[in-house]
Amino acid sequence: MTPRAVVAEALGTALLVATVIGSGIMAERLSGGSVGLALLANTLATGAILVVLISILGPLSGAHFNPVVSLVMALRKALPWSQLAPYIIAQIAGGAAGAVIANLMFDLAPVTLSDTVRGGTGQLISEVVATFTLIGAILGGLAFAPAAIPWLVGLTITAAYWFTASTSFANPAVTLARTLSDSFAGIAPASAPGFILAQIAGALLGAALWGWLFTTPPGSRAG
Repeated sequence: MTPRAVVAEALGTALLVATVIGSGIMAERLSGGSVGLALLANTLATGAILVVLISILGPLSGAHFNPVVSLVMALRKALPWSQLAPYIIAQIAGGAAGAVIANLMFDLAPVTLSDTVRGGTGQLISEVVATFTLIGAILGGLAFAPAAIPWLVGLTITAAYWFTASTSFANPAVTLARTLSDSFAGIAPASAPGFILAQIAGALLGAALWGWLFTTPPGSRAG
């Protein structure tokens, strides 16, 4: 592990969170009260920045920006276990910094805890599904289309914003960061633990099922 890898994870997560929260604030202010239009703008900005960040920082750190992605990579021996904690700390710290930056850009207090309650069975199931699907996109990309991973991840999150009831947080570091902004993309601190547990469950399920699927010998695949 190099210092550049840790900085890349922190910087990438910071810019990701700044985009998620900042575009949410901008969208809410400009959408004229249309929640659907605001969500669409938030979605497009998030998907776009993921493509950019993974493309430019992937060669330095793998561009995880997500503790459960780092966990899955460690389970697959693609990331040494000794690097897991530094990666996660960098991601959480970067995410918090990104939230503060987004708030300041829009003349808000640096930190204002969100009061947006998100929960219930449907949203928790959504987080399991969103994270499971994200892991599938990453592992499938690694197996069959490594050069396409930035687009695979960006498009997966773009789609999951709309096909899941939770709008696809799918990332514990981003979830924690979004508690720090009482804005369109925020989540109440009390809602975060349930989301994070669901994300871990989705990641572990994804690591098991997608990992098995993509390591099946090609000659044994149906069709």
